[in-house]
Amino acid sequence: MQQDQHNGYQERCMTLDELKTQITLGEDSRRQFKQDITNADALAAEMAAFSNSDGGVILLGVADDGSLPGLTLADVSRLNQMISNAASQHIRSPITVQTENISLGDGRLLIVLTVPKGLDKPYFDRNGVIWLKSGADKRRVNSKEELRRLFQSVDLLHADEVPSKVGIEAIDHRSLGSFLHDTYSLELPEKDADLLRLLQNMNLATADGLLNLAGVLLFAKHPEWIKPAFIIKAVTFPGNAIEASTYVDSEDIGGRLRDVFDDTLRFIMRNLHKRQGNQSVNSVGEPEVPRLVFEELLVNALIHRDYFISAPVRVLIFTDRIEIISPGHLPNNLTVEKVKAGNSNLRNPILASFIAKKLLPYRGLGSGILRALEAWPQIDFKDDRDACLFTATIWRPAV
Repeated sequence: MQQDQHNGYQERCMTLDELKTQITLGEDSRRQFKQDITNADALAAEMAAFSNSDGGVILLGVADDGSLPGLTLADVSRLNQMISNAASQHIRSPITVQTENISLGDGRLLIVLTVPKGLDKPYFDRNGVIWLKSGADKRRVNSKEELRRLFQSVDLLHADEVPSKVGIEAIDHRSLGSFLHDTYSLELPEKDADLLRLLQNMNLATADGLLNLAGVLLFAKHPEWIKPAFIIKAVTFPGNAIEASTYVDSEDIGGRLRDVFDDTLRFIMRNLHKRQGNQSVNSVGEPEVPRLVFEELLVNALIHRDYFISAPVRVLIFTDRIEIISPGHLPNNLTVEKVKAGNSNLRNPILASFIAKKLLPYRGLGSGILRALEAWPQIDFKDDRDACLFTATIWRPAV
């Protein structure tokens, strides 16, 4: 059972010493131990969980404590048949896996079963259950939001195209009219039917006449009434830690994306120190961290956050740093290192296409973080996959 898509575990045959090194690391979200398996459905659930996540290996003949009881030749023959049946008959869609037998001596063997990250997600077991890896264990997908994110990971669905519960009556005619005039030299249609057709052609409304999420966030009268979770919560604290009851400044910032961007930027700038430098006594001074840094990182947070998660972006200002915390970890195979190298992934393509038309100061896919780092290298990024958060930490200069 060979596969042509390696997931980083087996580019060549694994030696026994290499395998033992892997075992000493214990079980995690990419590696699992099984002393034996006697149920094909149970095996299919484990493989489906790996395929729906990032892939991994199941080491058969290894006990939970990492000891090596191994398998007999008869066990290996039985398990290979079970693996083949489970991968082809007990999972929808069938998956292609790879097995490798490793000798422990004394007639004992181990099976290294490699399961690739799936390209046809989601994968179901024979009972129609979708499984995901959760640390070293697996769990069922129980919410629509999780299922949507799974579809999103293979570009089958994007959050910004999901229908809302409002129609064209929610549109702010002034903001949409200004956009049409400035971008396309068009006037806002007077008839509702013509307006709906235009919004549908712009990928802002569905065939059923409802605004999608992009339409709400970009051009609705009060997006925060329709989607109250999609705001920015901004707080300034007096020290370097979150305090439950003491803060210097606080604001819940809602509205259309342009308003959210402008108001959040104002909040940050009024809470930064100003430096006089070589300017005259009467000058307002320059901010301690360049304004461009926050422009780039805020645009990044508003465009690339995970809108399948009903939670706000948070901007937390401390004495020594500013944190911009976005719901959703980096999508697909993106890592912090790849992002800092200029790589990007369009999580919300409709929003990105409109932001590129000057609705926000967006200067190109994948280049915002590079510009922020060039202007202020003292920025750290954290991709927290367990908490499903992406955090940009901008370190303030010592006062």
